[in-house]
Amino acid sequence: MRKINGKKNLLGAYIKECREIKKLNRNDLSKKLQLLGINLLTDDIYKIETNRVILKDFEFVAIAKILDIDMNETKKFLN
Repeated sequence: MRKINGKKNLLGAYIKECREIKKLNRNDLSKKLQLLGINLLTDDIYKIETNRVILKDFEFVAIAKILDIDMNETKKFLN
């Protein structure tokens, strides 16, 4: 199984933090993602935020766009 430090992705908690700062619930984020052609249900978002599934690059790009995440800011999670 593909994991690092027991996690399947490194950005889940950061995505949750950014989503909460924007005052969006998972359902709101799911709807906005669907408008961009990304089909992630609220359950899928929960699994991403709790590091239970692999976060695909195109999913992250869409989430970052919606949540105004600076890609450079994510570098600190990669070390």
